[in-house]
Amino acid sequence: MELTGKKFVLLVETQFNDHEFWYPYFRLKEAGAQVVVVSGKAGQSYEGKYGTPAKSEKAPTDINVAEFAGIIVPGGYAPDHMRRDQNTVSLVRAFDQQGKIVAAICHAGWVLVSAGILKGRTVTSFFAIKDDLVNAGAKWQDHEVVIDRNMITSRTPDDLPAFMRAIIAACKS
Repeated sequence: MELTGKKFVLLVETQFNDHEFWYPYFRLKEAGAQVVVVSGKAGQSYEGKYGTPAKSEKAPTDINVAEFAGIIVPGGYAPDHMRRDQNTVSLVRAFDQQGKIVAAICHAGWVLVSAGILKGRTVTSFFAIKDDLVNAGAKWQDHEVVIDRNMITSRTPDDLPAFMRAIIAACKS
């Protein structure tokens, strides 16, 4: 199992995209990683866009970034809620500042905008938030996965296989 001993934060909030949350959750576990589900409130249950529930285990302030390989931000409407929580935004920023993997898919780029970590970076996202990312200083590309140093971004659930391959490869290098 290629990620044994590695830990990841997986963010959750109401109206998360079920596919973009559960696919990374189970793929990381399958690879041997520990996945810690984090939201603004530890112990809170959230309903996904398609009705699948997920429960947070910890709050952002409970996380020691040094213990983790990376953070994954799923899309859906959840990123619009995540970006309103300053502790969540600060956590994403801290992962980037420490050079840890920061992975975002679909609308998750909104959290990267709020974290102020896009200036000069090359990213992708769901096309509807392209202007938001560009206005935050990013160069936007329409590819299934874009890697810029420690930042890994993808567009839609169809890109999840490439997204997860990139995350696992980055973790092993």
